[in-house]
Amino acid sequence: MSPVIKVVEHSTERPNYWLAIAIWIAVLAASLAAVTASVANVIIGETRKIDLPPRVNAKGDELRASYRRPTAIPFPANNPYSFEKVVLGKKLYFDTRLSQANLLSCASCHSPSYGWSDGQPTGVGHLMKRLGRRSPTIINAAYGVIFMWDGRADTLEEQALGPIQADVEMAMPLEELLKRLKAINEYPPLFEAAFPGKGITAENIGKAIATYERTVISGRAPFDAWIDGDERAISDAAKRGFALFNTKAECKECHSGWNFTDDSFHDIGLASPDIGRGKFLTEVVKSQHAFKTPGLREITQRAPFMHNGSVKTLEQVIEHYSTGGIDRPSRSELIKPLNLTEQEKADLVAFLKTLTSNLSPTAMPVLPR
Repeated sequence: MSPVIKVVEHSTERPNYWLAIAIWIAVLAASLAAVTASVANVIIGETRKIDLPPRVNAKGDELRASYRRPTAIPFPANNPYSFEKVVLGKKLYFDTRLSQANLLSCASCHSPSYGWSDGQPTGVGHLMKRLGRRSPTIINAAYGVIFMWDGRADTLEEQALGPIQADVEMAMPLEELLKRLKAINEYPPLFEAAFPGKGITAENIGKAIATYERTVISGRAPFDAWIDGDERAISDAAKRGFALFNTKAECKECHSGWNFTDDSFHDIGLASPDIGRGKFLTEVVKSQHAFKTPGLREITQRAPFMHNGSVKTLEQVIEHYSTGGIDRPSRSELIKPLNLTEQEKADLVAFLKTLTSNLSPTAMPVLPR
């Protein structure tokens, strides 16, 4: 599915004009005072340099620009976009025949009905066994640089094939999967259209699914309208939350950019025996209990939260960061008690809610027979 710009119904709340005027007057007064101080000793008739104070940007235009949505979806050079690949990839993504028991598809754990996750604290795999981690969303995966909670997949193509083969997830050996797909009459022509002359291969399965996943992009949210200059798009509480997000709360240190993630790994002080990234970087103390920073787009559709689904609400997420979690050697230096007030916590939640768009339902594909 191609990304579509959504029409967002804006809030009817009136902007606080008196607050804006007061801020403007304060900025103007400060600027005039600084200029007056600079020219106080100027001698008439003598040319000299006057150092003017830097322009104060009351609206934070540069900060807003850092959160502006991109205009294109990136596709890798070794797997460029094609319509045929998206068509094939979507069918594969929703096809339960990619699992050994014919019960699970990619969409079982990454469903459009649950913000492209599954709504469960942790995933459910082969033979209905409970998995150890939350199913991460695939929203905006096109912009990712490393994948899985622990970063064990370098590309989206690699990630797409991982759960298919994993004995605790879909439990389907690739050689067996190739035989199964070749025996379904309508699949070979689809692969030929997407990959002329290359046929049904494990590599092409991964490429097709990854191409479809890259088209799963978050919609235009109220926050985006505000970033573009519509002051009515979000509430004053959300605006205060955005300011906190970038200052006292320091959320931006990890949740940066338009997709609100640094694609890095941090121990945020959660009580969990899972060491995450530490399994692969055993000698790096800060990698112990470290997990990938999730993006925040469509966040209200993706509860519960954290790598183990242990936090049920956004309010509880903010409370965790306010207290700082467990203090241990691996805990990120960015995580510390914030001592947020109740108002500040509420404002942060109000801001986070502006990151959810009004996504259109995803149509299920007709599967090959």
